[in-house]
Amino acid sequence: MAIFTNQAQLSYNNTIINSNVAVGEIFSGITAAKTAVGDTYGRNDEVTYAISIVNEGQTSLTDVIVTDNLGAYTAGETTLYPLTYVDGTVRLFINGTLVAAPMVTAGPPLVFSGITIPANSNAIIIYEAAVNEFAPLDTDDSITNTATVESGSATADASETITTEQEADLTITKTIEPSTVFQNGTVTYTFTILNFGNTAAIATDNATLTDTFDPILSNIAVTFNGTPWAEGTNYTYDETTGLFATVAGQITVPAATYTVDPETNAVVITPGVSELVVTGTV
Repeated sequence: MAIFTNQAQLSYNNTIINSNVAVGEIFSGITAAKTAVGDTYGRNDEVTYAISIVNEGQTSLTDVIVTDNLGAYTAGETTLYPLTYVDGTVRLFINGTLVAAPMVTAGPPLVFSGITIPANSNAIIIYEAAVNEFAPLDTDDSITNTATVESGSATADASETITTEQEADLTITKTIEPSTVFQNGTVTYTFTILNFGNTAAIATDNATLTDTFDPILSNIAVTFNGTPWAEGTNYTYDETTGLFATVAGQITVPAATYTVDPETNAVVITPGVSELVVTGTV
């Protein structure tokens, strides 16, 4: 919407009188809103966005262009884009009916074009964007994504903010040493648990690890982060089946830390690490 003002003058007998200032407003007839499906994000997530456009005017809007800044923010003199358009995901609905997808320029910025919205009608653009290496991931970080809708002189902006997930993000790998072992020999399994999240995995998260050893191990010894564990207190083990399980809440993993690469501006994740080691006789 644009505000305009106007003032008149009345002249008589060498006298000039100004009128009051009349204020008017030009309504472009176009409004926009943007929403995300879910209000949080984590590393490697894909976020679904919907841009709603309403044409309240009495004429059709042609060649509508929607420019999405993909969450752009500045780092020094560099503009970074924490989101990447997921190719082939865009859908366009006019008055609730799926129509041909708009033209896409992936960018950044992301541009949808070739859209026509009839008079007194609405359009909804739905698409997905992937969280990339420039997305901030620490506690209380966020991404604000803004779309600008243009058709001739008519414009409208819409923004949506999503925040980082406040939770642990765990992965696990398992190694065996030695890889070749003689009968009645000793073998060591090492379980490395990494936390890429901004929140530590704590006892109340009730993390557990289970594994069925094949071949079955006997006389096992268990350590967690270098500290010996006791059977029944920290873990259970059945030597007849080979089933090993940690007691809920015994596994904890510190949160990750995040830094920014000074050359690429990418977020570098240093995961929190915990290590469970099981040694036994084959």
